[in-house]
Amino acid sequence: MSEHERRLLDAIDSDEIVALASALIDAGGENPGGTEESVAAVLVDRCRQLGFEIDVDEVSPGRPNVVVTVGESGQPGVLFLGHSDVVPAGGGWTTDPFEAVVRNGRLYGRGACDMKGGLAAVVVAMSALKNAGVLDASSVSLACLVDEEDTGIGIRAFVRAAHSRRYSHCVVAEPTDLVTITGCRGAANLEITVSGRSAHAGRPSNGRNAVSAAARIVTLIDSSSSDMASRAHPELGPGTWNVGTIVGGTGTSMVADRCVVTVDRRLLPDEAAVDVAADLLREIENAGICADGIDVSVKVSMAMPGFLTRRDSEIAEAAVAAVEDSATHRGTDVWTASCDGGFIAREMGIPTIVLGPGDIESQAHQPNESVSVQQLCDSARAYALLVSRLAAQPAVLSTKQG
Repeated sequence: MSEHERRLLDAIDSDEIVALASALIDAGGENPGGTEESVAAVLVDRCRQLGFEIDVDEVSPGRPNVVVTVGESGQPGVLFLGHSDVVPAGGGWTTDPFEAVVRNGRLYGRGACDMKGGLAAVVVAMSALKNAGVLDASSVSLACLVDEEDTGIGIRAFVRAAHSRRYSHCVVAEPTDLVTITGCRGAANLEITVSGRSAHAGRPSNGRNAVSAAARIVTLIDSSSSDMASRAHPELGPGTWNVGTIVGGTGTSMVADRCVVTVDRRLLPDEAAVDVAADLLREIENAGICADGIDVSVKVSMAMPGFLTRRDSEIAEAAVAAVEDSATHRGTDVWTASCDGGFIAREMGIPTIVLGPGDIESQAHQPNESVSVQQLCDSARAYALLVSRLAAQPAVLSTKQG
């Protein structure tokens, strides 16, 4: 590591990261609810103080996408991707989920891990890069988008927009425990609506029970898991089903005339959500469930693409080296979760990885969510080192951005 790089890493201030992450946590942003505006305001205010270029796009009333940038636009730069919303706090907390607190070297609060800590680490790394004069011929941007935790209106608006900047690589700052994630499956939410006919429970044969039909559909879905396992992707594993909710019927003494089942389906790179929905409906029909007064429809309510970046790509290898040089060796892996990065890879053609502080499986979306303060600092150092090294290399622009 050069002396210049050492000075860059020494400029990363963990107290500054914690202060910004705490302010972002305190601002809330629960979703569903559409309350990201207060979080965006905190981010914009801090980035304005740091002298960043700021672009705000209100994609829905009170729901602004924010893009902040430092550096010159002479060649394509690095895009960091994050989101301003968090899942609802829920119960079981020992502290106020929206009042950040540091205890025993960890920052607590809803979003500390997913992903207010990552946002703060990116901003502080960008500030260090700006002050070090690294970005004389390139730039680095952070796109902080709304609605990642629900329907994804923020990322859809971002990839559709006309951008004044071009990007060579994308780093999604979601929590990966500083492992460089080179791919993840996509995700689709399917809504299965079963319609029957109501009748008195004293003579159920007069009706057609939608709940009973839905139960057969759930059994059909569960039975497909072994077939999916036999068609597993060599790196990402198999697609998966998960039945999330079942709501149906009106009363115990009535034959249920309606039932709605929601299902999570993890998608492989060659799968499209609409095709999965059509195939499921075909299987339901072939099983004889859609008969004798039972009707079934399958609707895609949300779809998020996955992505796969080569482990020997420039961005993946540079990220692994930056983490190793600034913290410790973490290597590469693929993710069980999904994220907005799939849209960046598919729609903009940009090589994408996921890299950030915190553990998504043990901390995110849980009571007493927290992240290590040391890892916040380590991630900011890795981000700064990664961008500095990529800025020294000639950038390659995707034809999708041309």
